[in-house]
Amino acid sequence: MRDSSNTPVSVVSSTLSAAESDHSSAVSQTTTAAAVSTQYVDDELLWGVAMGWGVPAVTPAMKPMLGPVPNVVSLPYARSAPFHIRAPSWRHLLKLMARLGNTRLEPSVEAIAEVKTLMQLRVVVSFVKTHETLPDWNTVLYMTIDQAPPGTSPHVLKYRIGDTTTLPYSYTQSTPLMVLREGADASMSKFYTIPSTQKTPYPSLPITFPNLATYLASALDDSRGAHDNTTGMRRLAKFVDMFYPSESGATEAAAFRQGVGQKLMSFVGIGRRQQPRDRNAETFDLVTPFVADDFGR
Repeated sequence: MRDSSNTPVSVVSSTLSAAESDHSSAVSQTTTAAAVSTQYVDDELLWGVAMGWGVPAVTPAMKPMLGPVPNVVSLPYARSAPFHIRAPSWRHLLKLMARLGNTRLEPSVEAIAEVKTLMQLRVVVSFVKTHETLPDWNTVLYMTIDQAPPGTSPHVLKYRIGDTTTLPYSYTQSTPLMVLREGADASMSKFYTIPSTQKTPYPSLPITFPNLATYLASALDDSRGAHDNTTGMRRLAKFVDMFYPSESGATEAAAFRQGVGQKLMSFVGIGRRQQPRDRNAETFDLVTPFVADDFGR
């Protein structure tokens, strides 16, 4: 699967779905007969990456991703652990997702049968320290299908105002993940619940990975431009700047006034003349600036 060179490598097409027997940790990976296309990803982008359900292992050692990059990730509804993507950094995560144009998140067949309305994605961004003696932090993205909290929920007000330190209601429907249970600002981990804003509403499912990367870039823009910090909206920008100072300086500032889609291309290194890297077809839709209607309205 991997190549020792830095040239793009082909990745086997597959479908990822939560295993019925154990949603908290097991992952079923099957190669579908109908999925015959391959995706091409720079070899270096697969180092330190993991995808699955539950909590990924976080260690100082950088290892290549195990198993194929899926074409489809089927998200279950209700009592299921979140799906995760782990990467060495925020920029690495967006850069990888921007190049996986053939991968999408969608509701599972069971979810479609149970829910007759539009389903939306709830994303929590977690930053986890690789070791207490090291300065390195991994970025972990957690994702579930949104669920409306009942009016009797003790945190219903925080759900409604978009408090970034409160996990979405859908995350409370399975066994709490240890790394998230420790709190939004623990010493070894932090998390940020992406709220819905006028500019960046919750994404509708299905959604491709490049569009999800654009959604994340827009959420970071919202965080940088937040004037009212009562819900903690500035925390995402604070974490990105604190944990990855070399990634959030001049490159991002130079592109700040561009449309989010074009900004993301610049941020992850797509389209720079000094980098003669092939522009894969999956990054085409990032040329168009972010439009809220594409993500849930």
